[in-house]
Amino acid sequence: MERHWKISDTEFETKFTNNTFKPLWFTHEAHLRLAWIYITKYGKEIAFKKYSEQLKAFADKYNADGKYNATVTYASIEIMHKYIQNSNAYDFQDFIKEFSKLKTNFKEIITSFYSGNIFTSKEAKQQILQPDLKSFNE
Repeated sequence: MERHWKISDTEFETKFTNNTFKPLWFTHEAHLRLAWIYITKYGKEIAFKKYSEQLKAFADKYNADGKYNATVTYASIEIMHKYIQNSNAYDFQDFIKEFSKLKTNFKEIITSFYSGNIFTSKEAKQQILQPDLKSFNE
């Protein structure tokens, strides 16, 4: 079990909001959990705003220049929202069990929407690029 499970969703959100979350705890699964918390609590639009602002602040605090990617952040919220809408889960643990491919094949899921490499593109890091292969609403 990953370390972020030692704290509740409320404490997780508080620590991330206050930029006191432990960097070693912020794994891919923790990214997904944060997105799930925000989307289920605030809705997709507010979730994206909070998620992106706080990821930038987190990256700045830990001198992770170039780590924040606007397009990947946007795509992550859109994809998570789509899966949440199709979920029967009441909490993140059940959700990630239901859709384990989010944990194991997330990059593959994102690349099904984009033809270019948005993970290394300077433009994609700086501004949101819309998908060119298929819409998030499909």
